[in-house]
Amino acid sequence: MIATIETQLIDLLPRLRRYAISLSRMADVADELVQSACERALAAHESQSETLRFDAWMFRIVRNLWYDRLRRQRSRGEEIEIGSRDDLVVVEGEAIPERRMLLAKAAAAIDRLPEDQRELLLLICVEDVSYREAAEILEIPLGTVMSRLARARKRVAEDVGVESGRVL
Repeated sequence: MIATIETQLIDLLPRLRRYAISLSRMADVADELVQSACERALAAHESQSETLRFDAWMFRIVRNLWYDRLRRQRSRGEEIEIGSRDDLVVVEGEAIPERRMLLAKAAAAIDRLPEDQRELLLLICVEDVSYREAAEILEIPLGTVMSRLARARKRVAEDVGVESGRVL
């Protein structure tokens, strides 16, 4: 049975939201991006390329909407950092302060990455897309994906103090 676009969108919503949050660092903005992406997908699903998987197509729509928003907001005021939003991160257990400190170090290290490396790292490591899918989403060669990802992982590992042999 072939899934309808509505079913595919519903299944993909959590991943799209995580990706949108990783781009915008604000839950409300991420929700707007995902809603707009879904509207665009529903309106233009006949034009989706047969060579590009549905999820890759949706990630590309979210990404393009985000960059459109950035261009429109260049003259707007200050944005709130995700680290200041206690309602977004809930950690339980005995080592809460240590975990928060490590999470803060990792988030800061990721934030310091160049935009192209940060976006790629989040797509592959958080959204679990393949290298080839990331290359299609970002419209870059596969070799560029591998080299950017290696540089991003190395830089984050160094900033966080993780041994270079461990995989991020």
